[in-house]
Amino acid sequence: MVFLSFVYRFLTNFAFMAVVYFSLNFMEKYPNRAILAILVLIYSAMRAASTLRAFYFFQKIEKLEAEARRLQAPINDGSGGTSVRKQVVTDVARLRRDGELKSYMDLFFLALIVLLCVAAIMRQ
Repeated sequence: MVFLSFVYRFLTNFAFMAVVYFSLNFMEKYPNRAILAILVLIYSAMRAASTLRAFYFFQKIEKLEAEARRLQAPINDGSGGTSVRKQVVTDVARLRRDGELKSYMDLFFLALIVLLCVAAIMRQ
Protein backbone atom coordinates (compact mmCIF):
# COMPACT_ATOMS: atom_id res chain seq x y z
CA MET A 1 0.00 0.00 0.00
CA VAL A 2 2.87 2.36 0.77
CA PHE A 3 4.43 1.67 -2.62
CA LEU A 4 1.11 2.36 -4.34
CA SER A 5 0.82 5.70 -2.58
CA PHE A 6 4.24 6.70 -3.93
CA VAL A 7 3.29 5.54 -7.42
CA TYR A 8 0.02 7.46 -7.23
CA ARG A 9 1.79 10.64 -6.10
CA PHE A 10 4.37 10.27 -8.89
CA LEU A 11 1.71 9.67 -11.56
CA THR A 12 -0.46 12.60 -10.50
CA ASN A 13 2.50 14.97 -10.41
CA PHE A 14 3.74 13.68 -13.76
CA ALA A 15 0.27 14.04 -15.29
CA PHE A 16 0.05 17.64 -14.05
CA MET A 17 3.48 18.38 -15.49
CA ALA A 18 2.50 16.80 -18.82
CA VAL A 19 -0.72 18.85 -18.98
CA VAL A 20 1.26 22.03 -18.32
CA TYR A 21 3.89 21.11 -20.91
CA PHE A 22 1.42 20.29 -23.67
CA SER A 23 -0.86 23.23 -22.95
CA LEU A 24 2.06 25.66 -23.03
CA ASN A 25 3.50 24.18 -26.21
CA PHE A 26 0.25 24.15 -28.15
CA MET A 27 -0.53 27.80 -27.44
CA GLU A 28 0.39 29.71 -30.56
CA LYS A 29 -0.04 33.28 -29.40
CA TYR A 30 2.51 34.58 -26.94
CA PRO A 31 0.09 36.59 -24.73
CA ASN A 32 -2.12 33.54 -24.17
CA ARG A 33 0.90 31.36 -23.41
CA ALA A 34 2.30 33.96 -21.00
CA ILE A 35 -1.01 34.33 -19.16
CA LEU A 36 -1.35 30.56 -18.81
CA ALA A 37 2.26 30.25 -17.62
CA ILE A 38 1.73 32.99 -15.02
CA LEU A 39 -1.44 31.32 -13.74
CA VAL A 40 0.37 27.98 -13.46
CA LEU A 41 3.23 29.75 -11.64
CA ILE A 42 0.77 31.22 -9.15
CA TYR A 43 -0.80 27.80 -8.57
CA SER A 44 2.65 26.22 -8.19
CA ALA A 45 3.65 28.87 -5.68
CA MET A 46 0.55 28.15 -3.60
CA ARG A 47 1.22 24.41 -3.69
CA ALA A 48 4.88 24.95 -2.80
CA ALA A 49 3.89 27.10 0.18
CA SER A 50 1.52 24.38 1.33
CA THR A 51 4.24 21.75 0.94
CA LEU A 52 6.72 23.84 2.89
CA ARG A 53 4.14 24.23 5.67
CA ALA A 54 3.86 20.45 5.70
CA PHE A 55 7.60 20.25 6.40
CA TYR A 56 7.07 22.46 9.46
CA PHE A 57 4.30 20.09 10.55
CA PHE A 58 6.57 17.06 10.02
CA GLN A 59 9.26 18.74 12.09
CA LYS A 60 6.82 19.16 14.98
CA ILE A 61 5.75 15.53 14.68
CA GLU A 62 9.40 14.47 14.82
CA LYS A 63 9.82 16.41 18.08
CA LEU A 64 6.73 14.69 19.48
CA GLU A 65 8.16 11.30 18.48
CA ALA A 66 11.39 12.02 20.33
CA GLU A 67 9.45 13.17 23.39
CA ALA A 68 7.24 10.07 23.32
CA ARG A 69 10.29 7.81 23.12
CA ARG A 70 11.94 9.69 25.99
CA LEU A 71 8.83 9.39 28.16
CA GLN A 72 8.32 5.77 27.20
CA ALA A 73 11.78 4.60 28.32
CA PRO A 74 11.06 4.61 32.08
CA ILE A 75 7.63 3.05 31.51
CA ASN A 76 9.13 0.12 29.60
CA ASP A 77 10.83 -1.16 32.76
CA GLY A 78 7.80 -2.28 34.76
CA SER A 79 4.42 -2.05 33.02
CA GLY A 80 2.63 -4.04 30.37
CA GLY A 81 1.14 -2.85 27.12
CA THR A 82 4.29 -1.12 25.98
CA SER A 83 4.46 -3.05 22.72
CA VAL A 84 1.30 -1.27 21.57
CA ARG A 85 2.78 2.11 22.46
CA LYS A 86 6.02 1.25 20.68
CA GLN A 87 4.05 0.20 17.62
CA VAL A 88 2.11 3.48 17.58
CA VAL A 89 5.32 5.54 17.77
CA THR A 90 6.89 3.39 15.02
CA ASP A 91 3.83 3.79 12.79
CA VAL A 92 3.81 7.56 13.28
CA ALA A 93 7.53 7.72 12.44
CA ARG A 94 6.97 5.70 9.26
CA LEU A 95 4.01 7.84 8.18
CA ARG A 96 6.00 11.02 8.84
CA ARG A 97 8.93 9.75 6.80
CA ASP A 98 6.64 8.73 3.92
CA GLY A 99 4.94 12.12 4.05
CA GLU A 100 8.30 13.86 3.86
CA LEU A 101 9.30 11.78 0.85
CA LYS A 102 6.03 12.63 -0.89
CA SER A 103 6.56 16.31 -0.12
CA TYR A 104 10.05 16.16 -1.63
CA MET A 105 8.54 14.52 -4.71
CA ASP A 106 5.95 17.31 -4.94
CA LEU A 107 8.62 19.99 -4.66
CA PHE A 108 10.71 18.31 -7.37
CA PHE A 109 7.82 18.28 -9.83
CA LEU A 110 6.83 21.83 -8.90
CA ALA A 111 10.38 22.96 -9.65
CA LEU A 112 10.19 21.28 -13.06
CA ILE A 113 6.85 22.96 -13.73
CA VAL A 114 8.30 26.34 -12.77
CA LEU A 115 11.14 25.77 -15.23
CA LEU A 116 8.64 24.90 -17.96
CA CYS A 117 6.65 28.05 -17.27
CA VAL A 118 9.67 30.31 -17.19
CA ALA A 119 10.89 28.79 -20.46
CA ALA A 120 7.46 29.36 -22.02
CA ILE A 121 7.44 33.00 -20.91
CA MET A 122 10.99 33.65 -22.11
CA ARG A 123 10.64 32.24 -25.62
CA GLN A 124 9.01 34.38 -28.23
